[in-house]
Amino acid sequence: MKIINIRAVQPDAPGSPPDWRTWLGQILVRIDTDDGLTGYGVGGGGRAGIHVVETALRHLLTGQDATDVEGLWQQMYRDTLPYGQKGLALMAMSGVDLALWDLRGKRAGKPLAEVLGGQVGKRMPCYKTGWSPAEIETGRSEGFRAVKLQVGKLSAEQAIAQVGRVRDLIGPDVRIMTDAFLGWDLDTALRAAAGFASYDVGWLEEPLPLDDLPGYERLAKESPVPIAGGEHEYTAAAFEMWMQRGLHHVVQPDVCWCGGLTELVKIYRMAETYHVQVCPHRGCEVWSLHAIAALNAEPLAESGRPWMTWVQGQPEIEQGEIQLGHAPGFGVTFDEQLWDSK
Repeated sequence: MKIINIRAVQPDAPGSPPDWRTWLGQILVRIDTDDGLTGYGVGGGGRAGIHVVETALRHLLTGQDATDVEGLWQQMYRDTLPYGQKGLALMAMSGVDLALWDLRGKRAGKPLAEVLGGQVGKRMPCYKTGWSPAEIETGRSEGFRAVKLQVGKLSAEQAIAQVGRVRDLIGPDVRIMTDAFLGWDLDTALRAAAGFASYDVGWLEEPLPLDDLPGYERLAKESPVPIAGGEHEYTAAAFEMWMQRGLHHVVQPDVCWCGGLTELVKIYRMAETYHVQVCPHRGCEVWSLHAIAALNAEPLAESGRPWMTWVQGQPEIEQGEIQLGHAPGFGVTFDEQLWDSK
């Protein structure tokens, strides 16, 4: 199964946020092979990511055997080392890797959850991410049994009060997590964690900048609530360093950014060794959902990016649960008109 073409586009996504998540946002990668199969994957990087895919990665992979997914990942990583290792190059690589995995599933005639040793058809619990108590309360009314509140723009005291209001609104039986989106320093994070403990908070996510490794090391030891993070980190090697140093209790790789499913599978295997929980970022999206179905003993999937309506066949969340179907690969399709200008 030889690769004959690699293309990428950034589909229009009305409602996507007016920031880097759109300017450098989700790209759709398509890989065609000489036996008539087509694989699709979603990466990141916007037009910059498309340029990486259609120059360096296309040049490297055209004519190669698409079944050697892990070997092709190593080739892409080595070839992009001078300008890659993290960031935009890894975002672009993620889309290519996911498209290769989609081909692997289609060639086997199985959903990728089954390729990974799991099953489809079971209902998995989800959690809804929201920015306000009102949005979180809506999540409860929609059937979610777990919710996550963004608190990074608040002080520690404001965040504690906000979490208290949410707990009063949704009651004791719905799980609450919090996300500070890299916005605090160590002192603020420690004060907030101390206050969160009385409200049975499941985790405090990304409270510090990614490069504050000593801060995370201390926080993970002293916080009364678990520390989570990783959606903005890249490669399994980086996650292994986090696990070795005990920086997080829960890791949250984004499969569309961190290097694709090849890296996510490695992260799951490492997590077993280090006794760390894996809960992928935006896990309800099919790109992570197959891994969650196959590799999580206690699955929990985060609500997806609502502006990605161009992914056809994405399973819907119903009463706080989601279920994969039996279509091969990732099980999603795309409008052929996306490629008319390519």
